[in-house]
Amino acid sequence: MARSFLDSTYDLTDPQDVKAHYDKWAASYDAEIMENGYALPRRAAEALASLGLSPDVAILDVGCGTGLSAVAFAKAGFSLFDGVDVSADMMAVAEKRAIYRNLTLTEPGAPLPEGAYDVIAGVGVLGHGAAPPELIDLMVDALKPGMLLLYSLNDKALADPGYASKVAANKARADLVLRLEEHGDHLPGIGLKSTVYVFEKT
Repeated sequence: MARSFLDSTYDLTDPQDVKAHYDKWAASYDAEIMENGYALPRRAAEALASLGLSPDVAILDVGCGTGLSAVAFAKAGFSLFDGVDVSADMMAVAEKRAIYRNLTLTEPGAPLPEGAYDVIAGVGVLGHGAAPPELIDLMVDALKPGMLLLYSLNDKALADPGYASKVAANKARADLVLRLEEHGDHLPGIGLKSTVYVFEKT
């Protein structure tokens, strides 16, 4: 039996291979990921909602993919989302949802807009077969005082010193306050869990 797109995701390391992989996966991504019980978007949205944010906060969805995170944010009561992604085909699916204010195609390693949002969210975008640890630095660089940073790392990524060291560095910064850290389901269908982090820039 042929390997699924999900099976082969965690083998990828080259950014261009990752981009091509998600372009090919776009049409069947939602079905395959939801078959495996993808719980992270709901968990991320609930994490933000638990912090008592206004429903009209502006959220930048980094690595927005097909828009599953924005759907979860909307269900949690939020209403204003912009998305960026490196995959044009994934973003074309997100555009059909008509839920984002703006969608922007970007390149791996490109800087993010600084200070334009209340929340920068990277939901399921960091890890093996996805974005490298350096994306965490790019998200932190885009923060201004009062802004929140939400990102997730699955257990495979947290076992990698490259990703784990970024979390440790964020926790050690005097200008970042850890508001939430929660471990829970990621993809129950393959027995994978993840941790959601929320930091506030002071």
